Amino acid sequence: MTAPTIRRMRHELKFRDLTVASTERLTPHMIRITLSGADLADFASGSFDDHLKMIIPTDGDSAKRDYTPRRFDTEAQELIIDFADHGEGPAASWARDVKSGDTVQIAGPRGSRVIEGEIAHWVLIGDETALPAMGRKLEELPAGVKVTMIAAVPGSEDEQVIDSAADVTTHWVHRPMDQATEAQPFLDALPQIALTPDTFVWIATEAGIAKQLREAVLAMGHPLQWLKAAGYWINGEAEASIKDLDA
Repeated sequence: MTAPTIRRMRHELKFRDLTVASTERLTPHMIRITLSGADLADFASGSFDDHLKMIIPTDGDSAKRDYTPRRFDTEAQELIIDFADHGEGPAASWARDVKSGDTVQIAGPRGSRVIEGEIAHWVLIGDETALPAMGRKLEELPAGVKVTMIAAVPGSEDEQVIDSAADVTTHWVHRPMDQATEAQPFLDALPQIALTPDTFVWIATEAGIAKQLREAVLAMGHPLQWLKAAGYWINGEAEASIKDLDA
């Protein structure tokens, strides 16, 4: 079977001044912000795991954080971003306090890495920070595709209902936020997955966990060409990530 390929797309780097249209607390640990503005008329994001920069206003300065474009509509000039509410960082604090009518600036995405090929089964493994990307992928997949998702959240109240035309099986892993750097809950869930030859495994967690999961999947005999792993955050390092552990 021919292995999937990753097609790189480049986008013009553009700073966009946007207005908060609405806010919604999806779950105890996830906040959804809908942004709007004419600058979104030419917004582009080619892959479900793209990242843009949120330029978060802070006292006398700003902080830049990476976020997934959860959903966007260029005709309606709207962009949805989901924020994991996991502490007192500038982005989470901003998302908790922001109100309709407030303004914010974003930049990017600079590019997309589109996974292409005959993939009959997707395995998506991630924590709260990866839920926006996994949710976007579920919504974009067509009927006839099988998806197995392993998603770690603090508890049942943080589980999300995500519409998808695909055949989706979700394994929710419950663990408290103070155990978000422990790989064992994910490793314990791996035996529930059937890694058939047409399965693509996508992993996005804390970087140390992602490395362990990548090695565990390879140890199960799954080929590297059918795997992509990323560290969406690095324990103890603000604004740090490893977008592709194979790059």
